[in-house]
Amino acid sequence: MDPRSMREWHRPLMLFAAAMAGTAVFAAAGLVLDDRVLLGAPIWLKPFKFAVSFLAYALTWAWMLSFQSRWPRLGWWTGTVIAAAGTIEMIAIVGQVVRGTRSHFNVGTEFDSLVFDLMGATISVLLVAHFLLGAVLLAGKYADRASATAIRLGMLLSGVGLALGVLMVLPTANQLATGITDTVGAHSVGVPDGGPGLPVTGWSTTGGDLRIPHFVGMHALQVLPLLLIALTAAARRVPVLGDGEVRRRLIWVAAGAYTGLLGLVTWQALRGQPLTDPDALTLGAFALLVLGTALATGKALVPQRVLEHQR
Repeated sequence: MDPRSMREWHRPLMLFAAAMAGTAVFAAAGLVLDDRVLLGAPIWLKPFKFAVSFLAYALTWAWMLSFQSRWPRLGWWTGTVIAAAGTIEMIAIVGQVVRGTRSHFNVGTEFDSLVFDLMGATISVLLVAHFLLGAVLLAGKYADRASATAIRLGMLLSGVGLALGVLMVLPTANQLATGITDTVGAHSVGVPDGGPGLPVTGWSTTGGDLRIPHFVGMHALQVLPLLLIALTAAARRVPVLGDGEVRRRLIWVAAGAYTGLLGLVTWQALRGQPLTDPDALTLGAFALLVLGTALATGKALVPQRVLEHQR
């Protein structure tokens, strides 16, 4: 991978990334200085997590756009739309924290409902822009086939992860049964939001949590390219990784395993099962995924010349 200098990366996305870095620092200070708690978590935890996530997301897209070779204006404007949508989303989140109330799922007042609708609209725009930019970058020029595979599959899986967020805004069975009052949708499945959760992430430890597949899927955008970078660096010590076709096959294996993991955590969450307390069915499915990945990895590590000789 040989991207242009960071100074030439997509400026609106880089400005957005800088703003998110500042927001993360500001929210971290809020975690220390503001003792307010909302739904069982420090009130500034949500903007901190979103700022860090958006920071990684914006930097990754800005980097990927450095490979763009076709439709530069369309790519530039689509990246700008992503930056603008993310900015609006963060203004809504931080604004509601300042007001001392929830941003997500909050329809308690006319203003809260308006904010939540606005957030839904901006995320919908961001999702469309994500797939449009992915389509633009499919035509990018890459150093090798492994690089192209890592970037393209990362974009696809992260789009699936973003789309899985829709599951959280659907009314729960309890909300439909009792009638929607001040809340529509939820993170948790089988238990109310705001119960015991894991440190930092807040993922439920008593029920399913739809934030897990959303998170796992979204960050394929970083995981697969970073894996390729690691494989390329390891080629100095592991000669077989010097074969570009081996690296490409390993990226396909990793993408398959990642897809399986995404499906597994989605299934687990929808069954109301905590990540930290998997049942025998979940553990069995995970074991099969690990076994299949190990076998596929072993086959992928066979050098291309050996495969051609066997044929």
